[in-house]
Amino acid sequence: MASIATAATEKASIDAFKRDVIDASKTALVLVDFWAEWCGPCKTLGPLLEKVTAAHAPRVKLVKIDVDKNQTLAAQFRIQSIPTVYAFLGGAPVDGFQGALGERELNAFIERLLAGAPPAPGDTDDAAQIAELLDAARELSTAGGHDDALAMLAALGAELPEREDIAAAEAQALLAAGRAEEAGTVLARIPADSKDPEIARARAAVALALEASPVDDLAGLEAQVAAAPDDHALRFELASGYLARADRDQAADHLLAIVAADRGWNEGAARDRLLKLFEAAGLADPWSIKTRARLRAILFS
Repeated sequence: MASIATAATEKASIDAFKRDVIDASKTALVLVDFWAEWCGPCKTLGPLLEKVTAAHAPRVKLVKIDVDKNQTLAAQFRIQSIPTVYAFLGGAPVDGFQGALGERELNAFIERLLAGAPPAPGDTDDAAQIAELLDAARELSTAGGHDDALAMLAALGAELPEREDIAAAEAQALLAAGRAEEAGTVLARIPADSKDPEIARARAAVALALEASPVDDLAGLEAQVAAAPDDHALRFELASGYLARADRDQAADHLLAIVAADRGWNEGAARDRLLKLFEAAGLADPWSIKTRARLRAILFS
C-alpha cells in the first residue's frame, strides 16, 4: 500500500501521484482513497479498503491521500466530501464512490473492475493453468468420468473459493453425475446476487433437475399422450420425463405443443419450464436461439 500523505511539497505530491497511481494503474487496478484524520466514516472505510485490496494483491493496489495535506490534488479531483474513492486503470479514472461501503460491496466493486484489469506479472501462467484444469474437468465429466472431474474441481474450489466459475463447473459436474441436491448445495455458497452467467446457468439447470420427474416407461407414456393429445398434464409429465433423461429436444417439443394449444395452462407452467431450459443452456447457445424462435412464433402467431 502506497501513501502520499507525507509528501513535502506540491511537486513531490504530484510526482508521487503520477508514480503510485497513474503509472501503477497501467499494470494493476489502483484505488485512491481521499481521507482525513478528522473524518469518522474514513476510519470505518480505511481498514476495510486495506483488507480487500490486500486480498486481491498484486492485481489491486491502494493509495491513500490525506486531503488536508494534499489540497492541490483534492482540488484537482473536486473532492467535496470524504471518504471518496477513485479507481484507476490504464492511467485514467474509471469509476468511484463516496461514503463508506461494506466489505461485500467493496469486493463486488473490485471484482467488477478487475474484469478489465491487466493480469499481474506471473498471473498469466496461473490463469492459463487454471483454465486448462477447468477444461479438462469438464471434458472428463462429459465423457462420464464424474468422480475424477469432481475431485479436480473440489481441489480447485478449495484453493480458489472466490472463483464462481469453478463453483459453476462443479455444480454442472454434479448434475451430470445425477447429484442435483449436492449441486444445489455448492451453488448455495455463491451470493444470491451473483452476475456470473455460468452461475445463472447452473442454478437454472439445478432447478430443472429437481423439478424433473423420471418416467420408467416413456414409450408407454408417449402412447397415452398420442391417445389423449389435449391432456396437457399428461404431456407435461412426458416432457418432465424427457428432461430427467437430459433429452431437451423431446422435452421442448412437448412443452411447445402445450403452449401452442393453451399458453396459459397451469399458470403458464410449460412456458416457464421452457424459459428455464433456455437459461440452463445459455441464451446465446444455438439450441436456445432456435427453440426461442419457435416459442416466439407460437406466442406471436
